Amino acid sequence: MDIDARGPRFGAAVTTVVLAVVLVTGSAWLLAWQLLVFALGAAGGVTRAPYGWLFRRFVRPRIGPPTEFEAPQPPQFAQVVGLVFAALGLVGHVAGWQWLAFAATGAALAAAFLNAAFGYCLGCELYLLVRRAVMRAE
Repeated sequence: MDIDARGPRFGAAVTTVVLAVVLVTGSAWLLAWQLLVFALGAAGGVTRAPYGWLFRRFVRPRIGPPTEFEAPQPPQFAQVVGLVFAALGLVGHVAGWQWLAFAATGAALAAAFLNAAFGYCLGCELYLLVRRAVMRAE
């Protein structure tokens, strides 16, 4: 079943704010929270992640029914990609490798911002590239 295309963009906007705060404050705890959000989105899809719940509960009732839908698999894969970068960032924080913490968090922030501001989902595009490569290999 397709999902409301506005939901992942809302999640990306919240993620952008969270990751920006992580970069400004250096909070490993906040990055751990975002890692959990990515993990839930990767495991159950973006509609089951906390930001998806916030969108359904508070935002969607105020903006009306969706007019644009998308397949759930690309945004879910994007959550996996975000999970990897958040995990690398958290490893950097814990190990004291600030360069890794800032680089990985910054990369995740850039991807989230692109989705929130322009509707361009890097993880979704990566999903399509991987899927094409797998189909060619079969």
